[in-house]
Amino acid sequence: MTPVSTAAKLEIRDVVQNFGSTVALSSTSLEVRDGEFISIVGPSGCGKSTLFNIVSGIQRPTEGQVLLDGSDVTGHSGHVGYMLQKDLLLPWRSTLDNILLGASLTRRVTRADRAHAAGLATRYGLGDFLHHYPHAMSGGMRQRVALMRTLAFARDVMLLDEPFGALDSQTRMEMQQWLLSVWAEHRSTVLFVTHDVDEAIFLADRVVVMSPRPGRIRQVFDVGLDRPRGLATLTTPEFTTLKRDILGLIYEGADTPSSYEPPYEPSGRKT
Repeated sequence: MTPVSTAAKLEIRDVVQNFGSTVALSSTSLEVRDGEFISIVGPSGCGKSTLFNIVSGIQRPTEGQVLLDGSDVTGHSGHVGYMLQKDLLLPWRSTLDNILLGASLTRRVTRADRAHAAGLATRYGLGDFLHHYPHAMSGGMRQRVALMRTLAFARDVMLLDEPFGALDSQTRMEMQQWLLSVWAEHRSTVLFVTHDVDEAIFLADRVVVMSPRPGRIRQVFDVGLDRPRGLATLTTPEFTTLKRDILGLIYEGADTPSSYEPPYEPSGRKT
C-alpha cells in the first residue's frame, strides 16, 4: 500500500463553537495528512458532528479556521464530501441516478458523468443494481450507494459520520472491509466519526479521542497495525492494548461501562 503523505491536507486551527452560552467545542486543532484515515471517537454530545459541520462549511465556527491544501475554506461548503449515518437516498431515483445526485445539483449531467458513475458502481459491487431503487436494497447496499455518491462528487476529502451505525454487526464488518478496499484504491483523505472503538481502530491510521462537552481533543493515538487488515486484526495483542487505552481515556473518571469486559488471557486471568 502507498504510504500516507506527510503533507497536511486538512488543518483545523483553534476552532471554537458556541451556541449561545453553551460551549460545544473548546479550542480544537488537528492536522490531517493527505491520504490519511482518521477515526474520531468520544462520548455522546462531545461535538464530533459539530466539528464535521464546521469542516464541511455548513457551520461557521465562533473562532478559528479550516484550511484545505493551505487555503482558508472556513464557512464555505462544497470542498469536501460529507456522508451521514442515514443514507438519504432519494426513493424515486435509481442507484445510478442517486450516485449522480451531486452532479445533477450543480450542473447538467453528461454522458461521461453517467459512464463514470456506472463504472464506479460496477467496480465496487453495484453493477447488478444500477437500475434498482432504494426500497429494493438492503441497508448495507444502500450505504454502498451513498458512499459511491460521495466518491462521485469528486472531492478528495471525505467526512463519514457514523455511516455504519445502523447496520447489524455482520453487515457492519463487511462494510468496514469494503470501505478499506475502496479507500486503499482511491487514497482519499477520510475523517470517520464512530461510537464503536473496535471500528475506529480497525479502520484508522490514527484515532482521535474527544472529551465530554465542551468538546476538545484529549489525545491522538497512532494505530500501528499492518495493512491490509482482516478479522484476525481484531484479536491481536496490539489491537487489544490500544482498545483498552482508548476506552480508559473515554471513561476516565467514570465507572467502566457494564457492556465492556476486559479481555482474558489464555490462562483465564483478566488483563
